[in-house]
Amino acid sequence: MTVVSYGLYKLKYKKDKKMSIHLIHMRVAAQGFVVGAVTLGVLCSMYKDYVRPRFFNVFKK
Repeated sequence: MTVVSYGLYKLKYKKDKKMSIHLIHMRVAAQGFVVGAVTLGVLCSMYKDYVRPRFFNVFKK
């Protein structure tokens, strides 16, 4: 959310940048966020399924 807000602020006060370039940068930032969120979700799932039961002796209900 902060990155999008900052990008919109810069767009408003910097007129020499084309809108298409700005939109490309925002798309790349959004894709990076999605990849990071999916990676974090997979890592959390793997931790709960494989690491925690093996090292901390926690059984599934």
